[in-house]
Amino acid sequence: MVTFNQLMKGRVRPNKKSRSSRLERCPHRKGVCVKVYTTKPKKPNSAIRKVAKVRLTTGTKTLIYLPGQGHALQQHSVVLVRGGRVPDLPGIQYHAVRGKYDFGFKESFDRKTNRSKYGTPKPTK
Repeated sequence: MVTFNQLMKGRVRPNKKSRSSRLERCPHRKGVCVKVYTTKPKKPNSAIRKVAKVRLTTGTKTLIYLPGQGHALQQHSVVLVRGGRVPDLPGIQYHAVRGKYDFGFKESFDRKTNRSKYGTPKPTK
């Protein structure tokens, strides 16, 4: 009789599906905005979230979240896309990177921590 461990030895496990499959195993992808608009989150939350539909360099279109306060993005703006879902917006699995290409940083003079998240440059003395 074959043991359980002997059976498992020859088994090939299927690869785990990536959550950010449209980036195609890259940390970032460049994209061009097709449409920039606002939307509302799921039931318990209430806000106006900024979202964009982007055509990536791979040719696929995807929805991305625009983090931080304020932006000047419009159609044909170039953004850098990273992975990261927004729990209260269904179908949005990607974020735009602030401070890169046309998605500039918001002038925040007091920001000394979490600067990479908001694309704020290093404060000068």
